[in-house]
Amino acid sequence: MLHLRAVCPPDRTGEAIRILREHAGTAHLVVHHGVAVSPEGDLIEADIAREAADEIIESLCGLDLDHTGGITLEALDTAVSDAADKAEEAAPGEAADAVVWQELVGRSGEESRLTWTFQAFLTIACLLASVGVITNSSVTIVGAMVVGPEFGPLAAMAVGLVLRRWDLLRQGGAALLGGFPIAMVITLGVVLLGNATGVLEVSKLADNHEVDFVYQVGIASLIVALLAGAAGMLSMTSAKSAALVGVFISVTTVPAAGYAVVAGVAGQWDRCLYSTGQLLVNLIGIVAAAAIVLTLRRRGQRSRVTERPLSRG
Repeated sequence: MLHLRAVCPPDRTGEAIRILREHAGTAHLVVHHGVAVSPEGDLIEADIAREAADEIIESLCGLDLDHTGGITLEALDTAVSDAADKAEEAAPGEAADAVVWQELVGRSGEESRLTWTFQAFLTIACLLASVGVITNSSVTIVGAMVVGPEFGPLAAMAVGLVLRRWDLLRQGGAALLGGFPIAMVITLGVVLLGNATGVLEVSKLADNHEVDFVYQVGIASLIVALLAGAAGMLSMTSAKSAALVGVFISVTTVPAAGYAVVAGVAGQWDRCLYSTGQLLVNLIGIVAAAAIVLTLRRRGQRSRVTERPLSRG
């Protein structure tokens, strides 16, 4: 269940109440007249089934509440109520399968900005990947996968493509096109310094076969990227934890960037080129698969909405 709060101008409160009362996925409807201060108006609260959230929000936005008032959603961990149970049963589909599109857009936009925090995580991940490549350490490569934050921009680009939100597409692209080069340049400086001082010996790269998978681009790499993108978007849209998915996604993105830098310093330009190709192929594959999954989920949710139960009156 989700808890909905809507600040509503007095002249539209009646219509907003009607929308919520008539939807079978609504429970615990409460109205506080005249309590909203900025913007002024009434406060409407209700618990709604996650499966019903997208349709209800779209209807409330049709009253222009997103401009004249405001709509917020909050996840409820526990709801001990027969009314809530009935609302979840009456709403079409399953809560785990429901996509709240406004939530997805907001989340994608927030996680795809090129911020100092994003850049710091990406740089640290590339540095870890470079160390893992040089030391032939798969454990360190996994550490880079955990730290890498790149799925946020990739997800935003997929959402932008499907919903035609070009602002998200540009924002995600800018984060990747700006973030990866900066991270790789900083990693290049650290690797050059480490190689010059003998702390990181890139000459051993040719013998480090445990991490060869990072630069070996091919059909298997594309398959991994497609599966990773699909898993990531399924996790994101079903409100499941994306921690392990993030590790899976980073297998061929951040490590490939780190490998490209190390291979360039070692003068192994073929591996540098292959690693760069690996990075590009997987970024494109992840976005494509995520967009396909999102499209299928959108069509499926629309078909379930057409089967929504009639008004409770």
